[in-house]
Amino acid sequence: MTPSRPYLLRGIYDWLIDNEQTPYLLVDAEAEDVIVPVEHVQDGKIILNISLTATRDLELTNEGVSFTARFGGKPMKVNVPIMATLALYSKENGRGMMFPEEGIDDDPLSPTPNPGKGSKKEASTQKPHLTLVK
Repeated sequence: MTPSRPYLLRGIYDWLIDNEQTPYLLVDAEAEDVIVPVEHVQDGKIILNISLTATRDLELTNEGVSFTARFGGKPMKVNVPIMATLALYSKENGRGMMFPEEGIDDDPLSPTPNPGKGSKKEASTQKPHLTLVK
């Protein structure tokens, strides 16, 4: 199956906008092909306001997030590959979703943690399960 992260990202973004929240995107600024204002990076990460009023030409695609925004009064084209997105949440109340940092094989909707690890027989015999998160 294709990775669920881009679909979850778009769904959460729409949910936040529909509820008049300000969507903040947490990004791994050290990931490959990330283009963000380096002067705002802290501990290898950056938080970006991706609301409609803060961005121009916002695109949430299966490949990543891209937009133009002003940083210190200067326009900049921002590019965040999908696997560099670590979380999308509301500025106002913190509700949203975090994504795994570990790598491309980790999918929040995968029935088995780290499906690339272990034998194929082990992965195919494990039953999916759901966990209630409050």
